[in-house]
Amino acid sequence: MTDSDTTAIQADETLDVKGASCPMPVVKTKQASDGLAPGEVLEVLATDSGSVSDIDGWASGTAGVELVGQDEREAGGETVYVHYVRAVEQ
Repeated sequence: MTDSDTTAIQADETLDVKGASCPMPVVKTKQASDGLAPGEVLEVLATDSGSVSDIDGWASGTAGVELVGQDEREAGGETVYVHYVRAVEQ
């Protein structure tokens, strides 16, 4: 997880990919982020622990997006990995 304080991040859209396995969290995140305007933030909710490194790697290598935070929460007896991706000017 990143060290950023995710409680201050305001998401413009939320993508729920809980239950999806690799590579679908990244595929769906990419599709959803394509519709964001620069400065808008997408909150991604995933239960796949691999999404932490997968989304980080995807954002690091993809023009037009940046990973601004990741968090881990418990919800309904399962761990939910929360990712915040911001669209940026290319």
